[in-house]
Formats: sequence, structure tokens, C-alpha cells
Amino acid sequence: MTGPRVVALGGGHGLYASLSALRGTCDVLTAVVTVADDGGSSGRIREEMPVPPPGDLRMALSALCEDTEWGRTWRDVLQWRFATGGPLDGHTVGNLLIAGLWDRTGGIVEGLDWVARLLRAEGRVLPVSTEPITVSAEMGADGATTRVVGQVAVATAPGRVRSLAIEPADPAVPAATLEALAEADAVVLGPGSWYTSVLTHFLVPRVASALVEAGPRTILTLNIADEDEETAGTCRADDIAALRAAAPGFCPAVVLVDASEDDAALRRRIEDWGARYVSAPMRAEGTLDRHDVRMLRDQYTSLVGWVREGGARVT
Repeated sequence: MTGPRVVALGGGHGLYASLSALRGTCDVLTAVVTVADDGGSSGRIREEMPVPPPGDLRMALSALCEDTEWGRTWRDVLQWRFATGGPLDGHTVGNLLIAGLWDRTGGIVEGLDWVARLLRAEGRVLPVSTEPITVSAEMGADGATTRVVGQVAVATAPGRVRSLAIEPADPAVPAATLEALAEADAVVLGPGSWYTSVLTHFLVPRVASALVEAGPRTILTLNIADEDEETAGTCRADDIAALRAAAPGFCPAVVLVDASEDDAALRRRIEDWGARYVSAPMRAEGTLDRHDVRMLRDQYTSLVGWVREGGARVT
């Protein structure tokens, strides 16, 4: 049997962790990245150009850089942020490189593939959509409900997210993204900002359908407590409830939970959903909220093998 074909979905630091853990363990590794960011350098670029925000795509490309002098150098260069006090201030080299290739080639996927070749990336990075997405949420706080627009606003607004929406409602999805999901031996969803990096994938209709189909091949990785400012004051059972509300037809093969979050009620909720429950220590030493890449790699290696062997169908 050849090595697995794995697709990892998400954005930001959560996807960076999962890609770092998966890199080198797969024959084919593809990142499918959310494009809802509207803050910082990414926000400024999407205001000036009709392109997706490049920041989360840059993070994914950085995670896929090989562990050589070339790869480590380019990883640092991509992440280098200017501090000039002028027009370049706050921009990262990677964001500008990606935007420049998009402008030069005229193709979102083509431009990302060119960057990946330059980096000698150990995988491919694809956007969930070739259009910039704007996420909005109905937030509940102090008995009132307000509508908040924009990824940064949703992530930092007081209260709890009651519902999510995106604009455009049915954005363009690259054929390569749908093909990668259809052909994957295993799909890794999460960790990451729960509402704006994880659940937003289910708001893109064609990607949502592909994820429902891929459910029996999916490993859902829950966040560690305090990892996600969007879910402050909630628990992992609340995260599961939010996912089920956003994607009622979806059920993963397995849900991976950090040992610090192990809870009998959470286990029952997940098993009643129809998924396998796996709890293991994954918190990085000296942090409150980050996954340890080595521990995550051990779990993914085991669970991807289990899924490939038809584990979701084992009774």
C-alpha cells in the first residue's frame, strides 16, 4: 500500500500545527485554507486587490517548507514582517509574494502553486474559494442579539455566536479543492479558530457537500481550552453542538480530544453522534493552548491508518 493522501482544512495557527504534524507522513498532502481574514496585512491587500486574503495561505505554505536550510530560510522569509513606519509597515514578505504572483499570473491556484515550487513545499495549498469571503455572525450577549461583520469583528465581539453566514453565499470553489477532498484517504479538520477557520468551510455549499461525503474519512481535532478567543467561556461540547448545527449532515469518523478536555459527558455526546472518541495528551509544554506537533503527528499517523483500513466501518 502506498502512503496516504491527506487533506487538512482550517486556517491560521491551528492549520499550521496540523500541517506541521502531517508533513513527511503522507504521499500527497493538501491544505484547504479559509479565506475570510480581513485584518492586518491580509485585510489591506484584499481592500486593494480583488483577491482572497493571503495570510492563512502563507501560513500553510510556511508549514509545508521542508526541514532543510532552504526550507527553513524560506519559512522565515515568508513570515518576515516589515516594521518600517511607512506603507510597508505590517506587511509580510509572504503576503506580498503571493499577491504579486496572483497579479502576474492572473490565477489564484496557479500563483499558489508557483510559490509552493519556489519553497520546495512538501504539499499543495489550495483556497476554499478563489473569492474573498466575508463572514458575519449573529452574536448573543446580555439578552440581546447583534449582527457582526468581518472575521476580526466576529473573533473579538463579546457574547456567543448564535449563527454564521458568508458573502457571497455560494463562492467559487477551485476544481482542485473538490478533487482533493474526493480523492483523499483521510481528511483532517481542525484545530483552529472554531467559527472563522473551521465552521466557515461548511458555509461554502460545494465544500460542505464534499465534507459531508468525506465524513467517514475525517479526523476532527478539537481545540485545547483557551486556544480560541471566539469560544471563550464555552466548552468542547459547545463546539460540537455548534458544528452539528452548522453542518447537520456531517459526522466524522473520529474526534481527537486533548487529555485535559477528557470528559465523560463529552465522550457520550461524540459517541452518540456516531464518531469514535480518542483522548490523548497533545498540549505543547509551556503553553496553555497550543498543540505539540510531535504528539499530534503520533495521533494522526495512527488515526489516518485506522481510517484507511476502514476503521469507521468497524463495529
